[in-house]
Amino acid sequence: QVDLVESGGGLVQPGGSLRLSCVDSGNLFRFNAMGWYRQAPGKQRELVASIGPDYIIDYADSVKGRFTISRSNAHNTVYLQMNSLEPEDTAVYFCNAQSGHEHYWGQGTQVTVSS
Repeated sequence: QVDLVESGGGLVQPGGSLRLSCVDSGNLFRFNAMGWYRQAPGKQRELVASIGPDYIIDYADSVKGRFTISRSNAHNTVYLQMNSLEPEDTAVYFCNAQSGHEHYWGQGTQVTVSS
């Protein structure tokens, strides 16, 4: 069973930071990759960052140099450190886990960047 639970969203001023966490109920190694997606109002869901079991990492161009994805296998947790946040980063952020052709999603956490 896969149970992804996100936390860490909230309201932050431009230039601020947040750290999102995604905790799974089981071992992260059963997934091909884990990642964070986001969906802003009226827009399609987009990949923000992903990390594989071999720690190969990929970022969307819009967040490179500002966001950092990491994982703690001991805690079954994937993190997204978000620095220098911009209003354009406002969205619901979803944790994703991929196993073969199956994708699993968390419930999402709202991130709002506004002064």
